[in-house]
Amino acid sequence: MVIIVGCLIEFHNACKRYGDNAVLEGLNLQIEPGEFVVFIGRSGAGKTTALEMINAMVAPDEGYVSVRGEDVTKADPIALRRSIGYCVQSTSLFPHMTIADNIAYVPALMGEKKEARRTRAQELLELVCLPGDCIKRYPRQLSGGEAQRVGVARALAADPEIVLMDEPFGATDNITRGMLQDELKAIHEKLHKTIVFVTHDLNEARKLADRIVLFNDGIVEQTGTFNELTVAPASDFVRAFIAG
Repeated sequence: MVIIVGCLIEFHNACKRYGDNAVLEGLNLQIEPGEFVVFIGRSGAGKTTALEMINAMVAPDEGYVSVRGEDVTKADPIALRRSIGYCVQSTSLFPHMTIADNIAYVPALMGEKKEARRTRAQELLELVCLPGDCIKRYPRQLSGGEAQRVGVARALAADPEIVLMDEPFGATDNITRGMLQDELKAIHEKLHKTIVFVTHDLNEARKLADRIVLFNDGIVEQTGTFNELTVAPASDFVRAFIAG
């Protein structure tokens, strides 16, 4: 995979606190175009807070987060979020909309013509390995795995440079999860999107990540490939986490 040189996303001493509780402390991290970066850690470690800072759903109390060189708190939040794909565990599909309209929701908001939206939805269904006739169905007519595939398609619909994914496969069974991981990996290799992916599953991180960011109680214990974390753990916490 070709990685373009240059920082696309940057955390600079980013902190977030709720009262006396420090959710994130002094996060410094750069993410390059085309990287697949996985945020991993136990529940409450700060990984989802860090993810949500990228599209300005959470604002840092100190420091800043920049996307394409711009502080996200100074950007138009609506334009920023429409430019970034977002996929979560629940999929959040609109139950009253067809699959075609769900996938094309952001392109429609951006003024793309109906025929172009439908063509794009059809292409994305093929990309996520769903049959073309799904386009006329409603979310209630899909299995959990199918709905999750539609969620991925919707995140890609506006052709975003960045895709954020928060435990997107966490509610699926092991077989379906493995298939979705394979499909996402193939999509990344084909499209070279910058993907930031939150999980608590080390096997998932190992399978998907170009680089892992391991969080612990609001701080980053170590970043690197799975092999780097395994061979040269930076702390006892990293060693214990990798050992399971």
